[in-house]
Parts: sequence; structure tokens; C-alpha cells
Amino acid sequence: MEDLFKTTWNTVATILLSSVGIYAAVIILTRISGKRSFSKMSSFDHAMTIAVGSIIATTTLSASVNIAEGLVALSAVYLLQMTIAFGRRYTMVHRIVDNTPLLLMEGERILTENMLKARVSTADLRSKLREANVCQLSHIKVVVFETTGDISVLHTTDLAPLHPWLMEDVLRQ
Repeated sequence: MEDLFKTTWNTVATILLSSVGIYAAVIILTRISGKRSFSKMSSFDHAMTIAVGSIIATTTLSASVNIAEGLVALSAVYLLQMTIAFGRRYTMVHRIVDNTPLLLMEGERILTENMLKARVSTADLRSKLREANVCQLSHIKVVVFETTGDISVLHTTDLAPLHPWLMEDVLRQ
């Protein structure tokens, strides 16, 4: 138990130095690659965030990975993310990397099959409707399970139809 609190000044200095170095590298690489590096726009972006966090932790706390190796791994993940972000402009890459938004509700009608597919419970849906300040189901235009796992609720008391462009990539099934 007492080993949990033992360390040396050399170990502390190594952790501090590698933390500063890897932190500076994350800032520089994020500035080069853009804000998308930590966005939550797709599952690939989410994986990027987790990978960067893992590399930071491993580089700063593991004696078996030095800062140069951490910087190489970090640079590789950022380069991969930038390549995929560029490649997403092409339909084939977009289909492989990105999820498709899924319609959960259309008007007052709950699309049960899509709810099962998205693994969203009725309680989850009700919670999101309350969060979006929906007071009447008749005000709902659509509810969409987004590529990020978020649920978007488009609602209004206005009778104007929903612009088709907003639903262009949403899977209706």
C-alpha cells in the first residue's frame, strides 16, 4: 500500500517535462489541423479525441513510452484525422467513416423501428423532448438521431413546412 505514494524527484521531473512537451504538441497540432480535431461531428472525430487523450496519458505516465514516441503517435493520429476529414468529401469515404442521421419521430408519430435501431428508449426520447422545451407533441416537426449520438428536436408552433434541405441526409426507413 505504501508503494502507491512513493516516487522519486527524477520521476516527477520526467512526468512534468513530458506533460509540458505533449501538451505543447497537442496545441500546435490542433492549430495546424483545425478545430475539427476535437469536434463531435462524427464517430471518427470522437475516436480521434479518445486516441489523443490515450496518447497523452501513456506518454506522460508510462515509463515504456518516451516523449519522442508520443509525439510520433500524436502526429500520426492528427495526420490520419486530417486525411479522413479531407477524404470525407468523397462519397465512398463518407459512407465508410460517417454514420447516417436517423429519423426517430415525424410529427407526433414515433418511428419505433428506428428507435430500436438507434437503441433509444422512449424514456430517452421523452427526456430530449423536454430538454428541447416541447410542450405539445403537435408542435414537433421531426426528431433526428444525429451522427454524433445527439438527438435533435425540430419543433415550432408555426405551420410552415420543414425545409427539405435540413432532412436531405436523414435516413427515414
